[in-house]
Amino acid sequence: MGKGDKKSRRGKIILGSYGVRRPRKKTDKPEIKPVKAIKEKEPKDKKPVKEKKEVKEVKPVKEVKPVKEVKPFKEVKEIKEIKEVKEIKIAKEKTAAKAPKAAKEKKEVKEEKTAKEAKPKKEKKS
Repeated sequence: MGKGDKKSRRGKIILGSYGVRRPRKKTDKPEIKPVKAIKEKEPKDKKPVKEKKEVKEVKPVKEVKPVKEVKPFKEVKEIKEIKEVKEIKIAKEKTAAKAPKAAKEKKEVKEEKTAKEAKPKKEKKS
């Protein structure tokens, strides 16, 4: 199934032959179309104008009787009821002010530790 096989696609490519396995490509050639003669357009016959229908006469409108004028009424001022005066509440006396809290005492600063001495290095086995 390789380059030397006459029946496989790969073999057909190598040998440069065609067959059922590798059909030829169809070439798309543009077809030459015959030129059609342009027909001259003839003006169409105009249709006769339709006759307009006769307009019916409008009946006269009956006269409308005038409406009696309505007398404008006077606006009545609304009487506002006087609300009862609420009693004024007396503010409670403030209690004695609390003594301010004592300031926190600062903690004693620990003395700085001296640097530790470096440990002796271990010797590597050779």
